[in-house]
Amino acid sequence: MRRNNLDIYADILRAARGGAKKTRIVYQANLNFKIVEKYLKNLILRGYLETNGNGVYLTTLKGNGFIKRYEELLSLMPEAPLRHTDIGEEMMTAQNARGPSTHLNGGGGRR
Repeated sequence: MRRNNLDIYADILRAARGGAKKTRIVYQANLNFKIVEKYLKNLILRGYLETNGNGVYLTTLKGNGFIKRYEELLSLMPEAPLRHTDIGEEMMTAQNARGPSTHLNGGGGRR
């Protein structure tokens, strides 16, 4: 499954919780050096991440709050489908379990 920007932000912020250099963040967040630059700059500009000037990045209190809320949202959907096609398959399975619909083929509708 492909990660979205929020997933990547959370991975970077988790990697930098105790302080981390760019190399550690790249490996822990499973990114490359070119891509991680864009995310680091964005997180710093928004106050979720800071640097000490020696190449060490540290998650701020605001960043820790982001991680907490992100994880809370994930916990609300523990069995969420992974793909849009899964949703369609679940709907078809539920319809088949209920039997044929009376709304199809003029079954009971007004004319």
